Amino acid sequence: MPLWSADKRAFFDSLADEFLGFYTRGRTLLSVDGLDGSCRAAFADALAERLGRNGHAVFRASIDDFLRPKSERLVRGVDSAEGYYQDSYDYDQFRRVLIEPFRLGGSAGFVTAAFDAQRDTPVVMEWKTGPQDATLIVDGPFLGRPELRGLWHFSVWLDVDVDKARERCATVDGAAPRSERYAGGERLYLAEANPRTRASAIVDNTDAERPRRIFADSC
Repeated sequence: MPLWSADKRAFFDSLADEFLGFYTRGRTLLSVDGLDGSCRAAFADALAERLGRNGHAVFRASIDDFLRPKSERLVRGVDSAEGYYQDSYDYDQFRRVLIEPFRLGGSAGFVTAAFDAQRDTPVVMEWKTGPQDATLIVDGPFLGRPELRGLWHFSVWLDVDVDKARERCATVDGAAPRSERYAGGERLYLAEANPRTRASAIVDNTDAERPRRIFADSC
């Protein structure tokens, strides 16, 4: 187990227990979303570790392993915010080889990664199976967009102080300062999907060692 503070461990245990309190049986899907630099992958890894601490089966995936080829991602231009939001990911493949077979359960095989961004090429797919009671945790941007919103049993939105978080998480999420393409794409996403208000849980993750739950005013 990672060397965590007692408070950090208690936070993730509480979130994991909340999820399992609602979803103890069957195949369940959980998303971890947030702006670049919110440390989505590290947060999802930590939640997976604590969710599985008592034997619950947990699988991990990232939407970043379902990218489209660069020629398709950049078809609107390297600086296009709309291109980042609309053209980055192969959601049809994501559903076909991961989400749909995972939800089927039984002996259906599923794939947790389909594309190598560094090599800009598909990977040899490794088909996995799991028990009937299992959770898939997916991290990445845009997971609350309208066509994906209905997939998740539970969704986490990571709030951050953007400047501090992007500097701190550059080596974790690859969130080094980038062009307006990315910030603009995020603005398009926030305007269309408003993911923070639709999340099952909002977490202030500005300090990744001290994540803090935020309970939004519903009035």
